[in-house]
Amino acid sequence: MARNPTMNDVAREARVSLKTVSRHVNGATNIDPELAARIGAAIVKLGYRRNLSAASIRPGRTSKTIGLVISDLANPYYSSLARAVESVADAAGYLVTIASSNEEGPRHDRLMDRLMEQRVDGVIVVPPRHAARDWSEVALPIPPLVFLDRPASFADADTVLADNAGGARAATLALSGAGARRIAFVGDSPDIHTMRERHAGYATALAEAGLGAGDSLTITTAHTREQAERAVGALLRDDAADAVFAANNRATIGALLAFQEAGRRLPLVGFDDFETSLLGNPPVSVVSQDVELMGRTAAESVLARLGGDTSAFATHVLPTRLILRGSEKPEQ
Repeated sequence: MARNPTMNDVAREARVSLKTVSRHVNGATNIDPELAARIGAAIVKLGYRRNLSAASIRPGRTSKTIGLVISDLANPYYSSLARAVESVADAAGYLVTIASSNEEGPRHDRLMDRLMEQRVDGVIVVPPRHAARDWSEVALPIPPLVFLDRPASFADADTVLADNAGGARAATLALSGAGARRIAFVGDSPDIHTMRERHAGYATALAEAGLGAGDSLTITTAHTREQAERAVGALLRDDAADAVFAANNRATIGALLAFQEAGRRLPLVGFDDFETSLLGNPPVSVVSQDVELMGRTAAESVLARLGGDTSAFATHVLPTRLILRGSEKPEQ
């Protein structure tokens, strides 16, 4: 197999010095136009590509790459976060390398090690539910780091979160305000920070409304859409609840499928908006996170650190918005 052309090859083809080629590929503008044209023609002819990974190893050089480790790229929520991060990074001239931890601590650690071996300039991380390694155990140096969607126990990083508790409280109060008295919480494991916060907001709202919630109304095993569908189906069969707060978009979709199967629905508010939320009758009421703002804030934070920002590390808690579309009310 033919080897990749090098800057030495370009220099020979263009009949210029290696130093001149190096200055050209690194963006220098004060090169004689005739020499620049010869170098450009040689690059096209030989198919030369700059090796940024090798360049980043040299002092003062960067890979122009940001690593993004999310939970699950198949989840539309994380896909939207990734798109927002990529948009900001691309505008600044950075490539984003995206990987999914699948909520597995050991896999997350392997991905982090691999990204740092690749000399990424910065990292944005959605911490997995079960960390396998403490951040204090990660070999230095650690590039500029931002925790996104969930916090982690590491002081030298910025963090970008949504107001999960406040959004869940608003959703639950909307259901109780529409007359519900037995409001079920349907969500994922409380090992996940966002789920703990959303359940706390749910519990706060129940207390404010003078309502209680037994264990039968708190479901924290709905990691998938199918599990949520089965859980809500059981609530309907047992007539255990008169409303549902679905703590993420998969739980909301599972609830809608259970309603369809049963031929009746309960008042519902979901956390996280999604593309098909407007197609129901009534459309689904949701707590909407500004996912684009979250991703953009995370990307801007890591880019600011790369640009020399030495201010104190900060936690940014972004507001949520309750959008009522009618599904929070009982069937007529």
